[in-house]
This record gives sequence, structure tokens and C-alpha cells, in this order.
Amino acid sequence: MLMQGFPPPADVRVTLANWQEPPYNRWSFSHMRELVPTQRISRGPGPVTPLLADPLPLGETALRRVDGAEAIVDDVLDDTYTDAVVVVHDGRVVLERYAGETAPDTPHLLMSISKSVVGCVAGNLVERGLLSPAHLVTDHVPELEHSGYRGASLRDVLDMRSGVEFSEDYTDLDAEVRVIEEAMGWRPASHRQVPSSMYAYLTTIGGAGDHGGVFDYRSCETDVLGWVCERASKTRMADLVGELVWSAIGAEHDAEITCDGAGTAIHDGGMCATARDVARFGAMLLAGGEVAGRRVVPAAWLRESWTADPDILDAFARSVSGPYLPGGWYRNKFWFLPREHGDLLLCLGINGQMLYVNPGTGTVAAKLSSWPDAQSPTMLHDTLRAFDAVGAALVSTAAGNPEQRHGTAGVVAGLSRGRLGGSPR
Repeated sequence: MLMQGFPPPADVRVTLANWQEPPYNRWSFSHMRELVPTQRISRGPGPVTPLLADPLPLGETALRRVDGAEAIVDDVLDDTYTDAVVVVHDGRVVLERYAGETAPDTPHLLMSISKSVVGCVAGNLVERGLLSPAHLVTDHVPELEHSGYRGASLRDVLDMRSGVEFSEDYTDLDAEVRVIEEAMGWRPASHRQVPSSMYAYLTTIGGAGDHGGVFDYRSCETDVLGWVCERASKTRMADLVGELVWSAIGAEHDAEITCDGAGTAIHDGGMCATARDVARFGAMLLAGGEVAGRRVVPAAWLRESWTADPDILDAFARSVSGPYLPGGWYRNKFWFLPREHGDLLLCLGINGQMLYVNPGTGTVAAKLSSWPDAQSPTMLHDTLRAFDAVGAALVSTAAGNPEQRHGTAGVVAGLSRGRLGGSPR
């Protein structure tokens, strides 16, 4: 048993050197505050958005895996190292389960689902006139004037299309995505000369090409976006998320975000939250950015995100991600992917973190995991197939009960059909 004993023996101890590796990550992803500093994201004093429990035997739903084998949803959840999963349909929790170190009140590391939350913060600041996608990054953060971000717009970093030099190869310990972890306090110091804070590291990133080109997934883009948001609002990210998103969705629990030695939030992947509250975030996105009549994310921001013009589609198709997510696109820190029941909105993080929002079936699924590897196309697509099957089963069930079908058609019309340069899906 990991971290058992007083103190735990060395061979079962989770440390900065091993916490992202199996089997240690199953413990660490649910105990981040015991490994690195965190800042509280307050849920505020308002009411909790209710999620009524209405469990259905959805784990028995049949599907076909990527390799062609037949399976049921429970098999996929077991085989993809699920720590927590919550599926919501029409405001009801229809599937919920926990494993490993995670319980209903456990904040679990969200990895890059955090990026989507930061994107929602940016959308609010644009709505308030504090930011514009046309602004240059250096308009707000002049410290980046001599970096690869010189000349990059906020739109470039929102859609990960800047021309900076930054490798997201998680298997290469010398890649920039691993080096920045030293600056943010996620990895022990090495022989390299790495700045002692994340923002200081961002100023050292060089240029590799023109801004506005092919989509290239780079975590540093969201760290820059977070820096811009803090400068524009004169408020730290933990408080921005608490005020603009977490309290507004009616979260049940406070969330957390890890921070570096200078107190800078790790915008690209440091948030920790319960699976139910992640599902509440997804339900808000499904409802077009509202919760109980309260606007959380500007409607125009979400409409823009769901609308894939030819340039956005081409930039994604020509990227490394294109073959793995055909027909997809990336906009405002969200992933989008066409499926049988319409376009999906996805928030994705390494090691199996996923928020699945399907307007076509009215289904939201939050899945928090501890994959042994940072990336696994097979586990990703098996999970998508499992949630597609759950959504299809829910639609089939609702078809026999018209009272359960309210709202879904309007959501589909308002969100998943806003495509330019192509036929609606």
C-alpha cells in the first residue's frame, strides 16, 4: 500500500520524482496538496446546483472497442484506470462510481481540463472588455517581448497556433513540456539551468515559425493565457476561477490549483476538483453557458467555439492530432469532434482526464483516471465509444418517456450545428 507507515518506507513513498508514474499516480492524483503547494478555489457562499441520483444499469451497455472486440461500459471503465466517473443526463446522475484513492468528496487532478476552465475565464474577461482576442500577448505581458511570443495575439494562444518552439512529447524527458515542470515545481531540479518560476521560464521560450499557422498542442500557451488574464484583471487565477466559474456553476466543494514557488498558478494543468463538480461544469457548457438562469460563460464565446470555419478545420487536420481525431478542431481551449449523434465538446487531460459533452444525446460525462502512460489513443477512443453508447442508450430510454426529452433539441440546434464551410452534423 502506497504511503502507508510512519514514515512510509522508501519503496512505497510517493515523491516529486515518481508521482506521475504508475503505480504512484493513482495515489498522487488524489493527494496533490500533499505533494506540491496549492491555492484554494472557493465555491463561494451560494447554493449548490443539485444533481439528483437516478442510477441506471448503464455499465452493462454494450459497445465495440477500437480493436473490434465486444465489451460493456464497465469493462472499458475498469480497463482505462478509472478513478471516478459521473454521467449526467437531464440533471440526473445516471452513472457514478469511484475507485483507487478517490471518493465523492476527493479533489482529483484534472490535468489539462484546467485549460478549458482558464479559457472560460478568458471568455468572461473578453465580455467585460478587459481583453480582446486581437490584443498582442505583449500588450499585457511586456516581459515576453524578447521571447518567441513577440507578435503573437491572444487568438493565437487561445487556439494553440502560435509559432513558439515547445515540444509536448511526454516521453522525452528533455522536451520543453518536461523542462517547464521543473520551473513549476512538478519535477525535482536537474542538471539543467531552469528558472525557478513558471513565468520566468516562459520568457525563455524561443520562436520556431510564424504565428497563426498549424494547430500545435503546447501547454505553455495556456500558461501565457493565464498570465495575460491575471494582468488584465489584476487578480490571481485561483480567485478568477472561483469568482467567474466555480461559484457560478454552484459547485459543491472548493477546488484547488497547484502553484509554483512564486505563488503562480499552474494554468495548464494544475486544477484539482471532484468528479461531480467537473460534471456540473460540463452541464453548464451543455446548457449553453448557463446554470439556473445565471450566465456563467458568454453565449457568444461558446458559439464561436462551436463554429469551425475552414481555416480552423484545416489547421487541425494538418496537425499531429488530425489523424487521431479526424474532422475535429480546437478553439478557445476546447476540443471538438464529430460523432454519430452530433459534434462533441471535449475537455481532455493526460493520463485519462476527460469531460464529455454531447448535445445530441444530452449527455455529460466526467471521467478522472490514472492511466499508466500520459497518452493512449486506444484508451481515449474506447472511452469515447463507451460514452457514445451510454448516450445512445439514454436517448433510447427517453424515447419511451417523452417527459425526459425536454431541452435536448434546443441545445443541439444552438450549439452543434454552428459550422461554416460544411454541412451541419
